[in-house]
Amino acid sequence: MRGGWLAMAAGAAMALAAGWAAAQGTPAPAASGTAQAAKPAAAAPKGPSASGPSDRAQIQALLKAYNKAFNAKDADGVMAAYAKKGLFVFDVSPPREHVGWDDYKKDWTEMFAAFPGPLTNTISEQTLNIVGPVAWGHNVQDTSFTAKDGSKTEVTVRVTDVFRKTGGAWRIVEEHVSVPVDLATGKADLMSKP
Repeated sequence: MRGGWLAMAAGAAMALAAGWAAAQGTPAPAASGTAQAAKPAAAAPKGPSASGPSDRAQIQALLKAYNKAFNAKDADGVMAAYAKKGLFVFDVSPPREHVGWDDYKKDWTEMFAAFPGPLTNTISEQTLNIVGPVAWGHNVQDTSFTAKDGSKTEVTVRVTDVFRKTGGAWRIVEEHVSVPVDLATGKADLMSKP
């Protein structure tokens, strides 16, 4: 079952990479339809190369910088994690979707203005799957906001990101932020414990 899922996920990643490449006017990565074919050639070095850190380390550094900017309420720093072209986000709060970098930056700017007091955000349970120039992963983010009146709001969200490496740099190109919903009551579970 797991092998089938990995093959399907790798196939989806290659399809995403091909679609992105077509939209950017660049060649798509080659694929033979299996997860094994998506791996680099056996002769390719594993881990950090002479030219810099591994892809995994680069994405982890991107997420660390994102979280540092989030905690500093720095919308420009947060948005440095996202692709300037082709960004699409389903966020946890209205509106249902954000299309484009400028639209999503406006959302961050407005959120920081609505909660001007102390803020903390932590990221846990991060996963990463990397296939060529495309990666995907999910994490859990626990955030505590302070409103203008001093009231606190705590929320735990599930975040799924798709990353794309372009020009040697990884950026988030698609994101889905959500909370579980109790279907019987229609109420969101803002603390989202396992």
